Amino acid sequence: MIAKIWIIFIMLTALIAGAALYYLQVYAYYVEIAPQDANVQLVSLTSGDAEPIAFDNFKAIDSDSSPLRYRACYDMPASLAMLTETYQIADDAEPRVAPGWFDCFDANQIGDDIQAGVAVGFVGQNDVKYGIDRIVAVYPDGRAYAWHQINACGEVVFDGNPAPEGCPTPPESTR
Repeated sequence: MIAKIWIIFIMLTALIAGAALYYLQVYAYYVEIAPQDANVQLVSLTSGDAEPIAFDNFKAIDSDSSPLRYRACYDMPASLAMLTETYQIADDAEPRVAPGWFDCFDANQIGDDIQAGVAVGFVGQNDVKYGIDRIVAVYPDGRAYAWHQINACGEVVFDGNPAPEGCPTPPESTR
């Protein structure tokens, strides 16, 4: 009889721990970003600086627990032709999967569309945090999706190696 009680106790504890872990990974820590707090930018080909760009219908989430949890969906009134002539294209744009409840962002579809040339990936901002860039995929109809991804400097430094030539000096917390 005591063994059955212990088995039930262990099973319930595992079930509660599993549910808590799922909730913490999928729902907790995320906060919605209000449109007035949006920082929608693209990196200029001429200056190399991130410049603000017009947008509508902004919806985004972020988390303090990881710089890679940022996702955004919005519309851009600028034409794709003008954007490709003015802003830096991200050759290695690879969207990160968003939580299922953030339904405007479909990383698999965006990634497939970038590969097929249907959408174009741009650098939205270099080093949002050290080693992390904001990437923006833009469609011809003006739909845009943004996420954070590790850049070349971050890949090397986060692996514990010294920053390669041409990279900024990493902050103490990454060394």
